[in-house]
Amino acid sequence: MILLHAASDHLVAVSAGRTVRLDLTLDALFVAADPAALLRSLIAAAPTATLPAHPRAPLQSQEVWAAGVTYFRSMTARKEESKDSGGGTFYDRVYHADRPEIFFKSTPHRVAAPGTPVRIRADSKWNVPEPELTLAINSAGKIFGYTIGNDMSSRDIEGENPLYLPQAKVYDRSAALGPALLVTDEPLPPTTEISIEIRRAGAAVFSGATTISQIKRTFVSLAEFLFRDNSFPHGCYLMTGTGVVPPDNFTLHSGDEVRITIAPIGTLINSIA
Repeated sequence: MILLHAASDHLVAVSAGRTVRLDLTLDALFVAADPAALLRSLIAAAPTATLPAHPRAPLQSQEVWAAGVTYFRSMTARKEESKDSGGGTFYDRVYHADRPEIFFKSTPHRVAAPGTPVRIRADSKWNVPEPELTLAINSAGKIFGYTIGNDMSSRDIEGENPLYLPQAKVYDRSAALGPALLVTDEPLPPTTEISIEIRRAGAAVFSGATTISQIKRTFVSLAEFLFRDNSFPHGCYLMTGTGVVPPDNFTLHSGDEVRITIAPIGTLINSIA
């Protein structure tokens, strides 16, 4: 396993107890046929380094996409938020269908780095974070790594009408990625835990956890559907859905702090602007 941290003009890799500087761009990594092998070859001769004090989000030119209704709990939550509009049946159908829900989430300039604020929409009254394991996929469609994603969502806008999904999901700083990119040849074990804690005025107001064993679809299948009749010259990220949903009476407030942890990767921390 190699843990990559993005600094302002280089990457810092942590592998086998060594922390080294790599003069490699993320775009070059995402177009490599075998990103893990490329990193191993560079790490062997790389100089030592220190971790960046303020890491960037681990992306350069990569688009961010997302999959929805991949956990049973997610299907239940979507049906609940859209019950008045009659859209709940759509979520029920997609959960059981062969074709997953996949949607565009963010361009690089809309993605918040670790330690920087994400936003809630000014025209929404019901906003939640969605903690998601996020796949790093190279330009050939190969999954080569993982990071943590926060898929910020305006549940009242999406629930009013499923056709409003882009407005509920895609806006400035509606996504966060980090704090690092885990590059590995091995799939993560099903017991890998995704946990979230939301803090307000220093106290926890919501916490929850799930494991990736609760995801209905395989990551390979999600990536294959994303790459059908679609091209990603610089590779891409794919959020894999959420299985941790705050209760219906919960909404984020400005100044809240969201902490999402996936043990092999770290903790992604963002405040709410």
